[in-house]
Amino acid sequence: MLYFFCLLTGYYLLRPVREAMGASRDAATVFPQWMIDWFAIRGIALEEFMLQALFTGTFVIMLLLQPVYGALVSRYPRRVFLPVVYGFFIACLVAFYFAFRAELPGRGMVFFIWLTVFNLFAVAVFWSFMADVFNNDEAKRVYGYIGAGGTLGAMIGPTLTRLLVERIGIANLLLVSALLLSLCIVCILRLRIWAVQRERERGRKSGEVPMGGQVLAGLKLIAQEPLLRALAMLTFFGVGVGTLLYNEQAAIVKKFYDTPEARTAFFSSIDLAVNGLTLTVQVLLTRFLLSRYGIGPVLLIPAMAILVGFCALAASPFPMLVAVMQVVTRASEFSLAKPARETIYTRVGREWRYKAATAIDTVIHRGGDVTFAWVHKALSAAGSSMVFLAGVGVAVGMTFGAWRVIRAQRTLPDNADAAEETRR
Repeated sequence: MLYFFCLLTGYYLLRPVREAMGASRDAATVFPQWMIDWFAIRGIALEEFMLQALFTGTFVIMLLLQPVYGALVSRYPRRVFLPVVYGFFIACLVAFYFAFRAELPGRGMVFFIWLTVFNLFAVAVFWSFMADVFNNDEAKRVYGYIGAGGTLGAMIGPTLTRLLVERIGIANLLLVSALLLSLCIVCILRLRIWAVQRERERGRKSGEVPMGGQVLAGLKLIAQEPLLRALAMLTFFGVGVGTLLYNEQAAIVKKFYDTPEARTAFFSSIDLAVNGLTLTVQVLLTRFLLSRYGIGPVLLIPAMAILVGFCALAASPFPMLVAVMQVVTRASEFSLAKPARETIYTRVGREWRYKAATAIDTVIHRGGDVTFAWVHKALSAAGSSMVFLAGVGVAVGMTFGAWRVIRAQRTLPDNADAAEETRR
Protein backbone atom coordinates (compact mmCIF):
# COMPACT_ATOMS: atom_id res chain seq x y z
CA MET A 1 0.00 0.00 0.00
CA LEU A 2 2.81 2.41 0.87
CA TYR A 3 4.59 1.63 -2.40
CA PHE A 4 1.48 2.30 -4.50
CA PHE A 5 0.61 5.34 -2.37
CA CYS A 6 4.00 6.96 -3.00
CA LEU A 7 3.96 6.04 -6.69
CA LEU A 8 0.55 7.54 -7.44
CA THR A 9 1.06 10.57 -5.20
CA GLY A 10 4.19 11.34 -7.20
CA TYR A 11 2.37 10.87 -10.49
CA TYR A 12 -0.84 12.73 -9.65
CA LEU A 13 1.18 15.58 -8.21
CA LEU A 14 2.31 16.22 -11.80
CA ARG A 15 -0.70 15.02 -13.79
CA PRO A 16 -2.60 18.37 -13.62
CA VAL A 17 0.50 20.06 -15.05
CA ARG A 18 0.48 17.64 -17.99
CA GLU A 19 -3.28 18.03 -18.52
CA ALA A 20 -3.00 21.82 -18.57
CA MET A 21 -0.33 21.53 -21.26
CA GLY A 22 -2.52 19.23 -23.36
CA ALA A 23 -5.42 21.67 -23.09
CA SER A 24 -3.33 24.73 -23.95
CA ARG A 25 -4.43 26.90 -26.86
CA ASP A 26 -0.89 28.19 -27.48
CA ALA A 27 1.39 25.73 -29.28
CA ALA A 28 4.46 27.81 -28.32
CA THR A 29 4.00 26.87 -24.64
CA VAL A 30 4.22 23.16 -25.49
CA PHE A 31 6.24 22.61 -28.68
CA PRO A 32 9.67 23.92 -29.71
CA GLN A 33 9.56 26.75 -32.21
CA TRP A 34 11.35 24.78 -34.95
CA MET A 35 8.59 22.17 -34.82
CA ILE A 36 5.85 24.80 -35.04
CA ASP A 37 7.62 26.41 -38.01
CA TRP A 38 8.15 23.04 -39.75
CA PHE A 39 4.44 22.29 -39.65
CA ALA A 40 3.49 25.88 -40.53
CA ILE A 41 5.55 25.71 -43.75
CA ARG A 42 3.44 22.71 -44.72
CA GLY A 43 0.21 24.53 -44.00
CA ILE A 44 -0.53 22.80 -40.68
CA ALA A 45 -1.37 24.82 -37.56
CA LEU A 46 0.08 22.64 -34.80
CA GLU A 47 -2.28 24.06 -32.16
CA GLU A 48 -5.14 22.42 -34.05
CA PHE A 49 -3.53 18.99 -33.62
CA MET A 50 -2.14 19.42 -30.10
CA LEU A 51 -3.31 16.18 -28.49
CA GLN A 52 -2.95 14.13 -31.65
CA ALA A 53 0.71 15.15 -31.98
CA LEU A 54 1.38 14.46 -28.29
CA PHE A 55 -0.29 11.04 -28.35
CA THR A 56 1.50 10.08 -31.55
CA GLY A 57 4.85 11.05 -30.05
CA THR A 58 4.06 9.05 -26.91
CA PHE A 59 3.20 5.95 -28.95
CA VAL A 60 6.45 6.17 -30.92
CA ILE A 61 8.46 6.45 -27.70
CA MET A 62 6.61 3.43 -26.28
CA LEU A 63 7.57 1.36 -29.31
CA LEU A 64 11.20 2.39 -29.02
CA LEU A 65 11.34 1.63 -25.30
CA GLN A 66 9.71 -1.81 -25.51
CA PRO A 67 12.86 -3.69 -26.65
CA VAL A 68 14.95 -1.70 -24.13
CA TYR A 69 12.68 -2.78 -21.30
CA GLY A 70 12.56 -6.34 -22.66
CA ALA A 71 16.36 -6.52 -22.66
CA LEU A 72 16.49 -5.15 -19.11
CA VAL A 73 14.08 -7.70 -17.61
CA SER A 74 15.60 -10.57 -19.65
CA ARG A 75 19.22 -9.98 -18.69
CA TYR A 76 19.04 -8.71 -15.13
CA PRO A 77 17.43 -10.12 -11.97
CA ARG A 78 14.51 -8.46 -10.25
CA ARG A 79 16.73 -6.89 -7.56
CA VAL A 80 18.50 -4.96 -10.35
CA PHE A 81 15.90 -4.00 -12.93
CA LEU A 82 13.18 -2.79 -10.52
CA PRO A 83 15.37 -0.14 -8.82
CA VAL A 84 16.92 0.77 -12.19
CA VAL A 85 13.50 1.54 -13.72
CA TYR A 86 12.57 3.88 -10.87
CA GLY A 87 16.07 5.33 -10.64
CA PHE A 88 15.85 6.29 -14.30
CA PHE A 89 12.56 8.13 -13.73
CA ILE A 90 14.02 9.97 -10.72
CA ALA A 91 16.98 11.11 -12.82
CA CYS A 92 14.54 12.37 -15.47
CA LEU A 93 12.65 14.41 -12.87
CA VAL A 94 15.86 16.09 -11.75
CA ALA A 95 16.66 16.92 -15.38
CA PHE A 96 13.16 18.38 -15.87
CA TYR A 97 13.68 20.51 -12.76
CA PHE A 98 16.54 22.31 -14.51
CA ALA A 99 14.61 22.46 -17.81
CA PHE A 100 11.62 24.18 -16.17
CA ARG A 101 13.85 26.50 -14.17
CA ALA A 102 15.59 27.57 -17.37
CA GLU A 103 12.25 27.68 -19.28
CA LEU A 104 13.72 25.66 -22.14
CA PRO A 105 11.54 25.72 -25.28
CA GLY A 106 9.74 22.46 -26.03
CA ARG A 107 9.83 21.29 -22.41
CA GLY A 108 6.03 20.98 -22.39
CA MET A 109 5.98 18.41 -25.19
CA VAL A 110 8.84 16.37 -23.73
CA PHE A 111 7.30 16.47 -20.25
CA PHE A 112 3.84 15.45 -21.50
CA ILE A 113 5.27 12.43 -23.33
CA TRP A 114 7.64 11.51 -20.50
CA LEU A 115 4.98 11.64 -17.77
CA THR A 116 2.66 9.44 -19.82
CA VAL A 117 5.44 6.90 -20.41
CA PHE A 118 6.40 7.05 -16.74
CA ASN A 119 2.86 6.36 -15.55
CA LEU A 120 2.36 3.31 -17.75
CA PHE A 121 5.75 1.70 -17.17
CA ALA A 122 5.95 2.43 -13.43
CA VAL A 123 2.43 1.17 -12.71
CA ALA A 124 2.84 -1.88 -14.98
CA VAL A 125 6.07 -2.82 -13.19
CA PHE A 126 4.33 -2.36 -9.83
CA TRP A 127 1.55 -4.84 -10.63
CA SER A 128 4.00 -7.32 -12.17
CA PHE A 129 5.96 -7.23 -8.92
CA MET A 130 2.79 -7.74 -6.87
CA ALA A 131 2.17 -10.97 -8.82
CA ASP A 132 5.57 -12.16 -7.53
CA VAL A 133 4.48 -11.48 -3.95
CA PHE A 134 0.86 -12.77 -3.91
CA ASN A 135 -0.94 -15.81 -5.26
CA ASN A 136 -4.39 -15.71 -6.88
CA ASP A 137 -6.46 -16.14 -3.70
CA GLU A 138 -4.37 -13.58 -1.83
CA ALA A 139 -4.61 -11.14 -4.73
CA LYS A 140 -8.41 -11.30 -4.69
CA ARG A 141 -8.38 -10.41 -0.99
CA VAL A 142 -5.76 -7.64 -0.98
CA TYR A 143 -5.58 -6.03 -4.43
CA GLY A 144 -8.57 -3.83 -3.71
CA TYR A 145 -6.96 -2.51 -0.54
CA ILE A 146 -3.56 -2.08 -2.19
CA GLY A 147 -5.36 -0.17 -4.93
CA ALA A 148 -7.00 1.95 -2.22
CA GLY A 149 -3.52 2.94 -1.01
CA GLY A 150 -2.78 4.12 -4.54
CA THR A 151 -6.10 5.95 -4.69
CA LEU A 152 -5.30 7.84 -1.50
CA GLY A 153 -2.06 8.90 -3.15
CA ALA A 154 -3.97 9.90 -6.27
CA MET A 155 -6.20 12.11 -4.10
CA ILE A 156 -3.37 13.69 -2.13
CA GLY A 157 -1.29 14.34 -5.28
CA PRO A 158 -3.62 16.86 -6.98
CA THR A 159 -4.45 18.37 -3.57
CA LEU A 160 -0.76 19.08 -3.03
CA THR A 161 -0.60 20.52 -6.54
CA ARG A 162 -3.41 22.98 -5.83
CA LEU A 163 -1.79 24.00 -2.54
CA LEU A 164 1.80 24.25 -3.74
CA VAL A 165 1.93 25.09 -7.46
CA GLU A 166 1.49 28.85 -7.03
CA ARG A 167 3.77 28.96 -3.96
CA ILE A 168 6.78 26.92 -5.05
CA GLY A 169 6.28 26.67 -8.82
CA ILE A 170 6.17 23.71 -11.19
CA ALA A 171 9.94 23.07 -11.12
CA ASN A 172 9.96 22.41 -7.36
CA LEU A 173 6.94 20.13 -7.65
CA LEU A 174 9.16 17.86 -9.74
CA LEU A 175 11.58 17.46 -6.83
CA VAL A 176 8.73 16.54 -4.48
CA SER A 177 7.71 13.82 -6.94
CA ALA A 178 11.32 12.58 -7.15
CA LEU A 179 11.42 12.22 -3.36
CA LEU A 180 8.26 10.10 -3.42
CA LEU A 181 9.73 7.83 -6.11
CA SER A 182 12.80 7.38 -3.92
CA LEU A 183 10.50 6.01 -1.22
CA CYS A 184 9.16 3.55 -3.83
CA ILE A 185 12.66 2.11 -4.18
CA VAL A 186 12.83 1.62 -0.40
CA CYS A 187 9.51 -0.28 -0.57
CA ILE A 188 10.81 -2.44 -3.43
CA LEU A 189 13.86 -3.46 -1.40
CA ARG A 190 11.67 -4.43 1.55
CA LEU A 191 9.08 -6.28 -0.54
CA ARG A 192 11.80 -8.22 -2.33
CA ILE A 193 12.35 -10.17 0.91
CA TRP A 194 8.70 -11.29 0.85
CA ALA A 195 8.83 -12.14 -2.85
CA VAL A 196 11.87 -14.40 -2.33
CA GLN A 197 10.20 -16.10 0.62
CA ARG A 198 6.97 -16.74 -1.29
CA GLU A 199 8.83 -18.10 -4.31
CA ARG A 200 10.70 -20.58 -2.13
CA GLU A 201 7.52 -21.67 -0.34
CA ARG A 202 5.68 -22.30 -3.61
CA GLY A 203 8.54 -23.81 -5.58
CA ARG A 204 8.50 -20.97 -8.09
CA LYS A 205 11.41 -20.08 -10.32
CA SER A 206 13.37 -17.41 -8.49
CA GLY A 207 13.05 -13.82 -9.59
CA GLU A 208 16.54 -13.26 -8.21
CA VAL A 209 18.05 -14.75 -11.38
CA PRO A 210 17.75 -13.25 -14.89
CA MET A 211 14.52 -14.20 -16.63
CA GLY A 212 16.10 -14.83 -20.03
CA GLY A 213 14.08 -15.10 -23.20
CA GLN A 214 13.71 -12.70 -26.10
CA VAL A 215 13.50 -8.93 -25.68
CA LEU A 216 10.29 -8.81 -27.74
CA ALA A 217 8.76 -11.88 -26.12
CA GLY A 218 5.88 -9.81 -24.71
CA LEU A 219 4.54 -8.81 -28.14
CA LYS A 220 5.06 -12.35 -29.47
CA LEU A 221 3.14 -13.86 -26.55
CA ILE A 222 0.24 -11.48 -27.20
CA ALA A 223 0.11 -12.66 -30.82
CA GLN A 224 0.23 -16.34 -29.81
CA GLU A 225 -1.98 -16.64 -26.72
CA PRO A 226 -5.82 -16.26 -26.90
CA LEU A 227 -6.07 -14.91 -23.35
CA LEU A 228 -3.44 -12.25 -23.96
CA ARG A 229 -5.09 -11.28 -27.24
CA ALA A 230 -8.37 -10.88 -25.36
CA LEU A 231 -6.67 -8.74 -22.70
CA ALA A 232 -5.10 -6.63 -25.45
CA MET A 233 -8.50 -6.18 -27.10
CA LEU A 234 -10.11 -5.17 -23.81
CA THR A 235 -7.31 -2.69 -23.15
CA PHE A 236 -7.40 -1.23 -26.67
CA PHE A 237 -11.14 -0.49 -26.65
CA GLY A 238 -11.11 0.48 -22.96
CA VAL A 239 -8.49 3.10 -23.77
CA GLY A 240 -10.62 4.12 -26.74
CA VAL A 241 -13.62 5.14 -24.65
CA GLY A 242 -11.34 7.04 -22.28
CA THR A 243 -9.52 8.85 -25.09
CA LEU A 244 -12.73 9.97 -26.78
CA LEU A 245 -13.96 11.36 -23.47
CA TYR A 246 -10.59 12.93 -22.67
CA ASN A 247 -10.30 14.72 -26.01
CA GLU A 248 -13.87 15.97 -25.94
CA GLN A 249 -13.33 17.21 -22.41
CA ALA A 250 -10.11 18.96 -23.47
CA ALA A 251 -12.06 20.76 -26.22
CA ILE A 252 -14.57 21.95 -23.62
CA VAL A 253 -11.81 23.12 -21.28
CA LYS A 254 -10.13 25.10 -24.08
CA LYS A 255 -13.44 26.86 -24.71
CA PHE A 256 -14.37 27.76 -21.13
CA TYR A 257 -11.02 28.18 -19.28
CA ASP A 258 -8.58 30.86 -20.42
CA THR A 259 -5.49 30.46 -18.20
CA PRO A 260 -3.17 27.51 -17.43
CA GLU A 261 -3.94 27.95 -13.72
CA ALA A 262 -7.69 27.68 -14.30
CA ARG A 263 -7.27 24.61 -16.48
CA THR A 264 -4.95 23.00 -13.92
CA ALA A 265 -7.51 23.64 -11.15
CA PHE A 266 -10.30 22.10 -13.25
CA PHE A 267 -8.32 18.94 -13.95
CA SER A 268 -7.37 18.72 -10.28
CA SER A 269 -11.08 18.74 -9.40
CA ILE A 270 -11.77 15.95 -11.90
CA ASP A 271 -8.93 13.89 -10.42
CA LEU A 272 -10.26 14.37 -6.90
CA ALA A 273 -13.75 13.25 -7.95
CA VAL A 274 -12.37 10.20 -9.77
CA ASN A 275 -10.28 9.15 -6.82
CA GLY A 276 -13.01 9.74 -4.25
CA LEU A 277 -15.35 7.39 -6.12
CA THR A 278 -12.52 4.91 -6.74
CA LEU A 279 -11.61 4.74 -3.05
CA THR A 280 -15.21 4.13 -2.02
CA VAL A 281 -15.59 1.22 -4.43
CA GLN A 282 -12.19 -0.27 -3.56
CA VAL A 283 -12.89 -0.28 0.16
CA LEU A 284 -16.51 -1.43 0.03
CA LEU A 285 -16.92 -3.59 -3.10
CA THR A 286 -13.75 -4.76 -4.84
CA ARG A 287 -12.68 -7.48 -2.38
CA PHE A 288 -16.27 -8.71 -1.97
CA LEU A 289 -16.91 -9.01 -5.70
CA LEU A 290 -13.56 -10.61 -6.56
CA SER A 291 -13.64 -13.08 -3.67
CA ARG A 292 -17.30 -14.05 -4.07
CA TYR A 293 -17.86 -13.93 -7.82
CA GLY A 294 -14.42 -13.82 -9.48
CA ILE A 295 -13.45 -11.47 -12.30
CA GLY A 296 -16.62 -11.88 -14.41
CA PRO A 297 -18.91 -9.21 -12.89
CA VAL A 298 -15.93 -7.03 -11.97
CA LEU A 299 -15.07 -6.69 -15.67
CA LEU A 300 -18.61 -6.59 -17.03
CA ILE A 301 -20.07 -4.01 -14.62
CA PRO A 302 -17.74 -1.18 -15.78
CA ALA A 303 -18.14 -2.19 -19.44
CA MET A 304 -21.95 -2.09 -19.25
CA ALA A 305 -21.97 1.19 -17.30
CA ILE A 306 -19.74 2.82 -19.91
CA LEU A 307 -21.91 1.48 -22.76
CA VAL A 308 -25.04 2.97 -21.18
CA GLY A 309 -23.22 6.25 -20.51
CA PHE A 310 -22.09 6.64 -24.11
CA CYS A 311 -25.63 5.99 -25.32
CA ALA A 312 -26.80 8.85 -23.09
CA LEU A 313 -24.00 11.13 -24.34
CA ALA A 314 -24.86 10.37 -27.96
CA ALA A 315 -28.41 11.50 -27.26
CA SER A 316 -27.53 14.53 -25.07
CA PRO A 317 -23.84 15.55 -25.08
CA PHE A 318 -24.03 18.06 -22.20
CA PRO A 319 -20.63 19.23 -20.86
CA MET A 320 -21.51 18.24 -17.30
CA LEU A 321 -22.49 14.76 -18.44
CA VAL A 322 -19.12 14.47 -20.21
CA ALA A 323 -17.35 15.27 -16.93
CA VAL A 324 -19.52 12.77 -15.03
CA MET A 325 -18.76 10.04 -17.57
CA GLN A 326 -15.05 10.83 -17.35
CA VAL A 327 -15.25 10.30 -13.59
CA VAL A 328 -17.27 7.06 -13.89
CA THR A 329 -15.05 5.64 -16.65
CA ARG A 330 -11.76 6.25 -14.88
CA ALA A 331 -13.06 5.27 -11.43
CA SER A 332 -14.48 1.96 -12.65
CA GLU A 333 -11.20 1.17 -14.42
CA PHE A 334 -9.08 1.84 -11.34
CA SER A 335 -11.35 0.27 -8.73
CA LEU A 336 -12.75 -2.77 -10.58
CA ALA A 337 -11.37 -3.57 -14.03
CA LYS A 338 -7.67 -3.06 -13.27
CA PRO A 339 -7.55 -5.22 -10.10
CA ALA A 340 -9.57 -7.93 -11.88
CA ARG A 341 -7.15 -8.07 -14.80
CA GLU A 342 -4.11 -8.06 -12.54
CA THR A 343 -5.28 -11.13 -10.58
CA ILE A 344 -4.95 -13.11 -13.82
CA TYR A 345 -1.19 -12.56 -13.85
CA THR A 346 -0.81 -14.33 -10.50
CA ARG A 347 -1.69 -17.57 -12.35
CA VAL A 348 0.90 -17.44 -15.14
CA GLY A 349 4.67 -17.40 -15.68
CA ARG A 350 7.07 -14.48 -15.25
CA GLU A 351 7.37 -13.70 -18.97
CA TRP A 352 3.60 -13.18 -19.05
CA ARG A 353 3.79 -10.92 -16.00
CA TYR A 354 6.82 -8.79 -16.79
CA LYS A 355 6.86 -8.84 -20.60
CA ALA A 356 3.38 -9.51 -22.00
CA ALA A 357 1.52 -7.57 -19.29
CA THR A 358 3.85 -4.59 -19.66
CA ALA A 359 3.53 -4.68 -23.46
CA ILE A 360 -0.26 -4.56 -23.11
CA ASP A 361 -0.11 -1.73 -20.58
CA THR A 362 2.31 0.33 -22.69
CA VAL A 363 2.32 -0.42 -26.43
CA ILE A 364 -1.30 -1.60 -26.74
CA HIS A 365 -2.50 1.09 -24.36
CA ARG A 366 -0.79 3.92 -26.22
CA GLY A 367 -1.70 2.37 -29.56
CA GLY A 368 -5.32 2.78 -28.50
CA ASP A 369 -4.62 6.34 -27.39
CA VAL A 370 -3.10 7.46 -30.67
CA THR A 371 -5.70 5.62 -32.76
CA PHE A 372 -8.68 7.16 -31.03
CA ALA A 373 -7.06 10.59 -30.71
CA TRP A 374 -7.06 10.74 -34.51
CA VAL A 375 -10.54 9.19 -34.69
CA HIS A 376 -11.75 11.97 -32.41
CA LYS A 377 -10.11 14.58 -34.62
CA ALA A 378 -11.84 13.15 -37.70
CA LEU A 379 -15.25 13.01 -36.02
CA SER A 380 -15.15 16.23 -33.99
CA ALA A 381 -16.00 18.37 -37.02
CA ALA A 382 -19.39 16.63 -37.10
CA GLY A 383 -20.08 17.55 -33.48
CA SER A 384 -20.09 15.89 -30.09
CA SER A 385 -23.05 13.64 -30.85
CA MET A 386 -21.14 11.95 -33.67
CA VAL A 387 -18.11 11.46 -31.41
CA PHE A 388 -20.20 9.77 -28.75
CA LEU A 389 -22.17 7.72 -31.28
CA ALA A 390 -18.85 6.27 -32.41
CA GLY A 391 -18.04 5.81 -28.74
CA VAL A 392 -21.04 3.50 -28.41
CA GLY A 393 -19.41 1.18 -30.95
CA VAL A 394 -16.10 1.39 -29.08
CA ALA A 395 -17.88 0.56 -25.80
CA VAL A 396 -19.43 -2.49 -27.49
CA GLY A 397 -15.90 -3.59 -28.47
CA MET A 398 -14.78 -3.13 -24.88
CA THR A 399 -17.68 -5.23 -23.58
CA PHE A 400 -16.92 -7.98 -26.09
CA GLY A 401 -13.26 -7.91 -25.04
CA ALA A 402 -14.27 -8.31 -21.38
CA TRP A 403 -16.44 -11.32 -22.28
CA ARG A 404 -13.54 -12.91 -24.19
CA VAL A 405 -11.17 -12.41 -21.24
CA ILE A 406 -13.67 -14.02 -18.86
CA ARG A 407 -13.98 -17.05 -21.13
CA ALA A 408 -10.26 -17.41 -21.91
CA GLN A 409 -9.04 -17.13 -18.30
CA ARG A 410 -11.08 -20.20 -17.35
CA THR A 411 -8.39 -22.35 -19.02
CA LEU A 412 -5.84 -21.24 -16.40
CA PRO A 413 -5.36 -23.21 -13.16
CA ASP A 414 -6.78 -21.51 -10.08
CA ASN A 415 -3.36 -21.47 -8.50
CA ALA A 416 -0.24 -21.83 -10.64
CA ASP A 417 2.30 -21.50 -7.84
CA ALA A 418 3.97 -24.88 -8.25
CA ALA A 419 4.05 -24.94 -12.01
CA GLU A 420 3.91 -21.31 -13.06
CA GLU A 421 6.53 -21.69 -15.74
CA THR A 422 4.48 -24.24 -17.71
CA ARG A 423 2.69 -21.38 -19.52
CA ARG A 424 5.37 -19.08 -20.90
